Amino acid sequence: MTQSSGQSSGMSMKMTDLQDLYVEQLQDVYSTEQQLTQALGQMAQAASDPQLSQAFQMHLQQTQQQIQRLEQIFQNLGQQPGGKTCKAMQGIVAEGQETIQEKATPAVRDAALIAAAQRAEHYEISAYGTLRTYAQILGRQQDVDLLRTTEDEEKATDQKLTGLASSINMEANNG
Repeated sequence: MTQSSGQSSGMSMKMTDLQDLYVEQLQDVYSTEQQLTQALGQMAQAASDPQLSQAFQMHLQQTQQQIQRLEQIFQNLGQQPGGKTCKAMQGIVAEGQETIQEKATPAVRDAALIAAAQRAEHYEISAYGTLRTYAQILGRQQDVDLLRTTEDEEKATDQKLTGLASSINMEANNG
């Protein structure tokens, strides 16, 4: 493996191989998880359905564990986490903030919160699947296992939100 051609200074580094791209994408998803840590607490408070609020709280705890897994991967790579801001997640989080501010009935707000949360989950599922593939190609089996664990958690959270949405969406439809 080649030595990374730049450190994570926040400026774009020159990417010459898959290893460089892997580190850059890890930094991006690290930013994603940091942003979600802040947003999930706010979403839990804004939710009126107790099961939805609990689901957001549970995922907040899971996200903190996911950050620790990413930090372990960075440590194994001899790299520092951070130095990059995920603009896609900034947009998703901003939309979630708008949802919280909307004048809406509790059920409609909860349905909108689920929609915002699932956008974030789908983004994460995509990111972790890509990272896991890169780790496989790079022969980093320990990373593959850590990334698969997180990817599976993201998929399970998405499924849980889908389950909650079925009743909440019906309630929102009934006004």
